[in-house]
Amino acid sequence: MIVNKIEGLDTNDEKALDEAFERIEPQKIACCNWEKEYPYAPDVEFRMFHTGDYLLLRFQVCEKYTAALVKEDNGKVWTDSCVEFFVSPDGGKTYYNFETTCIGHMLLAHHLSREEAEYATDEILASVRRTPSLPRRNFEEVVGHNRWTMTLRVPPTALFRHHLTSWNGAEVTANLYKCGDLLTCPHFLSWKPISIEKPDFHRPDFFHVLQFE
Repeated sequence: MIVNKIEGLDTNDEKALDEAFERIEPQKIACCNWEKEYPYAPDVEFRMFHTGDYLLLRFQVCEKYTAALVKEDNGKVWTDSCVEFFVSPDGGKTYYNFETTCIGHMLLAHHLSREEAEYATDEILASVRRTPSLPRRNFEEVVGHNRWTMTLRVPPTALFRHHLTSWNGAEVTANLYKCGDLLTCPHFLSWKPISIEKPDFHRPDFFHVLQFE
């Protein structure tokens, strides 16, 4: 997939940012890879572009079950209503997982494997701006016609074990996910399919190429 570049955008201008996202074709996160055991599939899509200095990523979610119980960064964010961006800058040899709850708590780590991980420092986590549409307060599971968005502004330096200084011309591999392990209806959706028996997002062998303009 080509990640378009938008020149001259003030990423602190929320109106301009909204207009920029509207110019990007949405991509569905709709692969229900383990449908027999986990058939529930909320409606999820994302839009992505970059400015050179930042990767801009917006998830749009419509789901029946939404919860935000995790209270800190690098916590068990996948147990809440969670959206995820896994990315490898070195062809799948290592990868980073950006996992974000619906109110903006993030887990970020660099992985040599699922088990071998180095977690981001508070300084690196703070460099990734997270803008949720929901209020930034914890809540128990809400059942209904729940809609929310999560916008991420990711500097290349957030890939903290590599030396990426700009998104211009970068080529990475990635997959994007939606999950909620402890919701009433747990679900595990991906952008690109994952052909294994049990849910596992830590599979860079199923990442897809992103080519940045």
